[in-house]
Amino acid sequence: MIIGIPKEIKDEEYRVSALPSTVEQLVKNGHTVLVEKTAGEGIGISSDEYKNAGAEIVETGKEVWERSEMIYKVKEPLLEEFKYFRENLIIFCYLHLAANENLVKALVESKTVGIAYETVEKNGALPLLKPMSVIGGSMGIFNGLKYLEKTHGGKGKMISGMPGVAPGHVVVIGAGVAGQGAIRTAVGLGARVTALDVSFDTLLDIQNIYGGAVETMYSNPANVMKSVKDADIVVSTVLIPGYRAINVVTEEMVKQMEPGSVIVDVSIDQGGAVETMDHATTHSDPVYIKHGIIHYAVANIPGTVAETASVALSNETTRYAIEIANKGWQQAALDNYSIKSGINTAEGYVTYKAVAESVGYDYKKIEDII
Repeated sequence: MIIGIPKEIKDEEYRVSALPSTVEQLVKNGHTVLVEKTAGEGIGISSDEYKNAGAEIVETGKEVWERSEMIYKVKEPLLEEFKYFRENLIIFCYLHLAANENLVKALVESKTVGIAYETVEKNGALPLLKPMSVIGGSMGIFNGLKYLEKTHGGKGKMISGMPGVAPGHVVVIGAGVAGQGAIRTAVGLGARVTALDVSFDTLLDIQNIYGGAVETMYSNPANVMKSVKDADIVVSTVLIPGYRAINVVTEEMVKQMEPGSVIVDVSIDQGGAVETMDHATTHSDPVYIKHGIIHYAVANIPGTVAETASVALSNETTRYAIEIANKGWQQAALDNYSIKSGINTAEGYVTYKAVAESVGYDYKKIEDII
């Protein structure tokens, strides 16, 4: 199979999907790997390193897309890449289709096979989403801290406090993988931390780990309102795999917060769980203010720590990329439930139920296609 690794074109996205070690494994399995020149420069990997691993270096993204049978990348294709979609082309990356009807339409109409990292499932977990969720949650705290500073428009509060001065209050809504990354970072920085979730077992785990350092609350509207009202930083990590995120923090709750407080929504790439976050932002223009509250809605938070994120992502995706390339997407799906669960579009259909319901498309079981 011819596998293409294009340079990411999303605003200030420096990650790359595959390291030279991954390329070497793909080549050893008999595949041709095309790497766009400068694809790895964002994390200090030169074209020569990819070439030495067995890749063919090509000058343009256009050539990568047009020659490849599988595109292996990080973030969802952007509008200017839709023209390369075609029947039987495989795209393996984060797709987040529930909040992107235009991309769904382009994939379906072109009969492109879309395999989404974020819905690949193994033993009830999401192994390709997990590393970026950990980073997103942790970096959500750091970005919240930055915009809490007075020089960035915040209330000017030091989250750790100091002798005689109370620490700041961090509220984490959703205590899954991303939420736990946020909690761990906030506790380490000395903040007062409140974690909300709908799972008793999850809250029990947090209490067992952190004891009295984290206040745990069941996530319902009353508790969210109470917590958010008093928060200096709110980090929302609410996610239902494949579905558009539901509004957990309402506009009325945001209005109750103190001016200069910060909200970070890690799940904005799935539509976000904060009602006042009506659009995603970019690293070059990351925040906006509504009701006096700073909203940080960047959809590719891990891109700021691109080297760490690329290594973690490549570590997890390599085995699946090799299996898809070795067997083709249909046989790989038949042999491996994890790959089957990642297929969101194929042969002109939406094949992941949560996506179909979120965007209003008919759903067709992948088993009816393969």
